Amino acid sequence: MKIALGVSYDGSRFCGWQSQPSACGVQDALEAAIQSVAQHVVRVHAAGRTDTGVHGLGQVVHFETDANRPLSAWVRGVNAHLPETVRVEWAHEVGEYFHARFSAFNRSYQYLLYNAPVASAIMANKAGWFHLPLDYAAMREAATYLVGEHDFTAFRASECQAKTAVRTLSKAEVLNAGQYFLFNFSANAFLQHQVRNMVGALVYIGKGKYAPSYMQELLQNKDRTLSPPTFSPNGLYLTDVGYDEKWGLPKNTQPGLKILV
Repeated sequence: MKIALGVSYDGSRFCGWQSQPSACGVQDALEAAIQSVAQHVVRVHAAGRTDTGVHGLGQVVHFETDANRPLSAWVRGVNAHLPETVRVEWAHEVGEYFHARFSAFNRSYQYLLYNAPVASAIMANKAGWFHLPLDYAAMREAATYLVGEHDFTAFRASECQAKTAVRTLSKAEVLNAGQYFLFNFSANAFLQHQVRNMVGALVYIGKGKYAPSYMQELLQNKDRTLSPPTFSPNGLYLTDVGYDEKWGLPKNTQPGLKILV
């Protein structure tokens, strides 16, 4: 039997999604909780691996089990064994060919940025921060260059193991409400650190270091060393994963962040 779960988590106290020898990953906490209900060892596979400090509102995982449990046990039972910063939102039995990562055709991320002279104490781990004023119009224009199929070598981590840097972004937009900026990205897949690197470039454009067309230059040059530094993980959220309706997965109960514009 194969079970898919919708999972949300606060990544502040974890060393990322992936299991580590020190058991500091979100995956470690989730596997231990599932094993408490299943009464056997399980291995969880996720739609995407988030980095240290990155949050999940729409993570999807799957695991295999011989344990005969009601779906409610994979939600309430597993949650009873999880820290309060990790929650299973739903459980659904899927066919044998479903894979949380390889069956997904789309991923969506959001980045929340607090723009003020002094960082927010309350949002310290929930939003990124930049102290200088940002040009909203310039960042919106720059984001349009990211939409479509491109080689995103300029925005991938040096240790990224993806076979190709070509990705297709269906959405790259910037919203603003007061002291907050919200960056929305959707793509068929993302490279390691790609979103944080794109946000870093947008912030440099927003502070007036470069013109909006600089984003197009970065894409064309395909050189990570020419790009601005990787931005903080604190404001990054995996908000949704897209699957074919044939799998019958429930709607995402935490569809993402919203700000009034």
